[in-house]
Formats: sequence, structure tokens, C-alpha cells
Amino acid sequence: MPRPKCRRHICGMPDKNYFKPRGIPAVDLEEVVLTLDEFEAIRLADYEQLYQEDAAAKMNISRQTFGRIIETAHKKIADVLLNGKALKIEGGEVALDDTKTSCQSQRRKAGNNN
Repeated sequence: MPRPKCRRHICGMPDKNYFKPRGIPAVDLEEVVLTLDEFEAIRLADYEQLYQEDAAAKMNISRQTFGRIIETAHKKIADVLLNGKALKIEGGEVALDDTKTSCQSQRRKAGNNN
């Protein structure tokens, strides 16, 4: 019996959770689901440009687990871009980590850039 997954910590829910190619009705598109932990991994590694070890610590997971999550997320995003599919962000074993100082400072930083 496999060990149960730990809840991965995320800073918040994305404002937008569905992306699709322009001009193609959603009913005609295949959907790819990006889980919330995969979305958070993309945010930390690619947007915030954190090292995997630091990003893993923020998500309360090991560096190896973070590496697997980011690899899966990159493959899904590449599939969406290369094959013209829709991207839906939802689900996953996550814990919303609103109270952490790092999450609050990231939100303030994002708010100042708008």
C-alpha cells in the first residue's frame, strides 16, 4: 500500500484558472489539468526564480518531490502550447498557506507591480 501524499503548501489560489487558444470553442478542445501544487511549483521555480531546494521548503516537500512536480507541470504546459489544448488549473492535495509571511510579502509585491 503506498504512503499517503502529504499536503503541499501553496500561497493562494490563482485568479484565473482556465486558458485556451483564441478562436476555438472550449467544447472542441481537449483539456489538460494542472494541479494546484504544479501551479505553485511553476510560480516558485519559473516566476519567482527560486532554486528547487528553496521552493521545496516553501511547499513543505522534499527537493526530489519538487523536481518530479515541476517536471510534470512543464510537460503539461508544453503539451498545451504545442498541441493547442485548453489548460485548467484545479485539484491536488494542497494546504492553503495564507498566514506565512513569505506569502503575504509576495502578494504585496505583486500588488505594487500592477
